[in-house]
Amino acid sequence: MPDSPREPKNSVESLVQQATDNQVCRIALNRPESLNALTPDQRERLIQLLADASADPRVRAVVLTGTGRGFCAGADLRGGAAAGERVPGDVARTIRLGAQRLVAAVLDCEKPVIAAVNGTAAGLGAHLAFACDLVLAAESAKFIEVFVRRGLVPDGGGAYLLPRLIGPQRAKELMFFGDALTAADAERLGLVNRVLPDGELDKTAREWAARLAAGPTRALALTKQLVNASLDTDRATAFAAEAAAQEINMTTRDAREGVASFVERRSAEYEGR
Repeated sequence: MPDSPREPKNSVESLVQQATDNQVCRIALNRPESLNALTPDQRERLIQLLADASADPRVRAVVLTGTGRGFCAGADLRGGAAAGERVPGDVARTIRLGAQRLVAAVLDCEKPVIAAVNGTAAGLGAHLAFACDLVLAAESAKFIEVFVRRGLVPDGGGAYLLPRLIGPQRAKELMFFGDALTAADAERLGLVNRVLPDGELDKTAREWAARLAAGPTRALALTKQLVNASLDTDRATAFAAEAAAQEINMTTRDAREGVASFVERRSAEYEGR
């Protein structure tokens, strides 16, 4: 996605690029010289783009990727204030309003979000990928729980996401040691859906997004909501949520089309509503 000629080279719009085509919103982090580390302005734009995609009926799938050798190296700490005396509550407030809001924006997006991890995903960047519904990774990609290397506690929902994805012992191993995890090892652990040759990552991401964009959008949104909530609820609550989701979904045009296409022995044509 080339920069718009009206956008200054270093504008936030050029550093977090967005384009929508064939009902797929494609978002690309574009600071390759910093491995796409996120500044606060970039983070806010990314949150807004995800919210916009969630609410836009013309968008039925989202792809999140990076340019250059990095997917996202986490928060850009170089632009922060120098360490010194802090007002109590500042750090917690910064995390709540920053990294946690970003990860929540992915989890709460009503459209399926695919991470196309083209390179290094470190710290918040790794958690950004793990929050996505589907994760594709290039063979050269790696995932790093870098916080321990800096004497920091994981943020961006990492201690929430990782145990649910791979269990507490594996999560602790990654977070305690901070070793780089190859794409192949991430796939083995269940953090990645597919590992692809670098040259095939974009093609496969586009193919998967096209399939999702042609699907029953509201049913996918409700399915995402059920799965994301399932590990935090008891069986009775989960079953009640499932029944409610079925009730809601059966009011949609796509549900009626899906049933009709089965009865009429033809392919369904979903419109996302």
